[in-house]
Amino acid sequence: MSLYEIVAKGGILMLAIGACSLIAVAVVIERWLSLRKVQINTATFILQIKNLLLKNHVEEAIALCKRTPGPIAKITKAAIEKREGTREEIREAIEDAGKIEVYQLEKNLGALGTVAAVSPLIGFLGTVTGMIRAFMQIQLHGGNVDASVLAGGIWEALITTAAGLSVGIPALIFYNWLESKVQRIVFEMQVSSTEILDMLLEKERVHGIQSES
Repeated sequence: MSLYEIVAKGGILMLAIGACSLIAVAVVIERWLSLRKVQINTATFILQIKNLLLKNHVEEAIALCKRTPGPIAKITKAAIEKREGTREEIREAIEDAGKIEVYQLEKNLGALGTVAAVSPLIGFLGTVTGMIRAFMQIQLHGGNVDASVLAGGIWEALITTAAGLSVGIPALIFYNWLESKVQRIVFEMQVSSTEILDMLLEKERVHGIQSES
């Protein structure tokens, strides 16, 4: 029996499970490429920014942020542009930029999580409809049935369940994997934003003391 014949025996719900699998594959590839693109050496980037700001090369620091991909560069740019504000104003600028970046990092992950949850449920629905078909055949034949009469419903019940789990389990694994990568980037954003905030405030304090002198 070919794969096509096995899938066909699963009934119309196999189309829904197939759509879920395509969505899962598309999201995993898109998110993996996106997260890979924004990964940078955070320590090196922050050190370069510190060196530029200590030399008062603010425009060069902003230009470096623009050239560097990823959320850490964007929140750093927002902080530098707000460098003359109060601590709360700088923090607010960082938080606003961070919210936008976190949204971009988590983009489409909800769809993948939905696929992971829904695919097994569709498979179990196929189990129910398959067993209904089998019992309908029993009633139709007045109880005088053999295995060949029940085979269609049983095939549908088993195949849809297996297909739903086959899509749902990998989708859940990839969802957790991608979510862990997002959380690691968010943690780096939090650490970096604190460093940048403290550095900007210290720089402004030193500059103020020098101006008074």
